[in-house]
Amino acid sequence: MSRPAPLAGIRILDLTRLLPGPVATLHLADLGADVIKIEDPQLGDYARTLGTGQGEDSAYFRMINRNKQGLVLDLKKPEGVEVFLRLAASADVVVESFRPGVVDKLGIGYETVRALNPKITYCSISGYGQDGPYKHLAGHDINYLGYAGVLDQIGIEGSQPAIPNFQIADLLGGALTAAMGILASVVEAQRSGQGRYVDVSMTDSVLAHTYFAMLRLNDAGASAPRGTDLLTGGLPCYATYRCADGKYMAVGALEGKFWQICCSVLERPKWIARQWDAGLRAEMSALFATRDRDDWAARFAASDCCVTPVLAPEEALHNEQLAARGMIMRRDGLTQFAPPLKLSEHEFAIRQPAPRAGEHNAAILRAAGYSEADVVRLQQSGALG
Repeated sequence: MSRPAPLAGIRILDLTRLLPGPVATLHLADLGADVIKIEDPQLGDYARTLGTGQGEDSAYFRMINRNKQGLVLDLKKPEGVEVFLRLAASADVVVESFRPGVVDKLGIGYETVRALNPKITYCSISGYGQDGPYKHLAGHDINYLGYAGVLDQIGIEGSQPAIPNFQIADLLGGALTAAMGILASVVEAQRSGQGRYVDVSMTDSVLAHTYFAMLRLNDAGASAPRGTDLLTGGLPCYATYRCADGKYMAVGALEGKFWQICCSVLERPKWIARQWDAGLRAEMSALFATRDRDDWAARFAASDCCVTPVLAPEEALHNEQLAARGMIMRRDGLTQFAPPLKLSEHEFAIRQPAPRAGEHNAAILRAAGYSEADVVRLQQSGALG
């Protein structure tokens, strides 16, 4: 007999938009949680229409909102608030990403919900947190990285900061940190009957993971210039090198044994003693520039020394290791990622594609005890859009 999904029976009301919150609830939905995505009838989740034609849901929206149900609810109407609070009274989790104070003005804040449901986990995701002088400021990933001291360190020596094509604060902070806090609170609520308020600041989350920068500050008293620290390009044994065809190799031969093998493959045994010599970078760059990337990759393939090709995103989709792990799948007309963890006796499935706006209005309300007449009344009031 197969076991239920790990989060089967956990109900989540998701008020979030764009990337951080929806990815947090995506991970939980993929693990079996019952996620109800709640959108307002005016704009809804802005991600729906990013780069698409009118009336068409974007690939961006569809990738990060699978396995969720869709409910349109106007929380500026008392009828809409009444529906939300009825749903919240039996939910396990509420997740929101408005600016601090907005949910209280709407009448659906933590204290209101907790009075109805003491076991509720109520997670607020914001750029700077629920207190402090920046709490009401707008921001995006680039701003949070800037304040946390991360953006300053990304890039090559002598260049301007590089903007990563991976939203570190949104995904590490807004998604994974939120999911961690939510799960911790849900576990406690199941044990004690009391939930918690989870305040997630994306800036805090990034800062709290800058371990190597903090190591440098503790050891040297000042950060290294961009692109010159041990793991940012300052060492010849931990850097990227441009090849003859304009593609790159990643050299991560930090350990002595790996560096020796690397130098052997490069046919430069005298370089073994120069592992920590920054001046060697120029010589290595000249050597890597003599051959194409795939030629170098083939030469290093038989030698386990942490020297590998730098793949473009479309190349990564065909990587044999990622394919063996089942990380890439084709569903709903899209190339999508499987969840980034494997659990015993649990086979991941896309139970349903991302919902259309309000697709499950009637089903959600009926499950909450509303009659057909009640649903009609709510539709006429405008609470359902």
